[in-house]
Amino acid sequence: MSAALDGQSLFDSQQLEIELGSISRDSIERAVPGLDGVLSVDLGGRSRKIRQKCVLRAKSRSQMDERISAISAFMDGNTHTLMTNGGKEFENLRMDVFKVSKERAGGGGIVIDYEIVYTQLKV
Repeated sequence: MSAALDGQSLFDSQQLEIELGSISRDSIERAVPGLDGVLSVDLGGRSRKIRQKCVLRAKSRSQMDERISAISAFMDGNTHTLMTNGGKEFENLRMDVFKVSKERAGGGGIVIDYEIVYTQLKV
């Protein structure tokens, strides 16, 4: 499976994992005189976390830095759309975390593991 963010193919397709969190709900709870307990008003579904894990590959350190910069540019506070080649589309995503780890040499270049955490603002 591969993925594109706002139509840009920034990610490699090997070992891509997308993990959907549950939708969170919000409510207001108030004590009311004469009522034993609290009054709870359900405000409905709010947001959920979506985690994307995979690897990035590049032939050189400079190419890897360019890929990382291109992905990091999406941490701008705006909403984006993630689409997989399987036809799944996740809209209204804000990129909150882009974490790079485990850099290593592999296949004639550099390979790194990464994780992105999005908040889906409207579900």
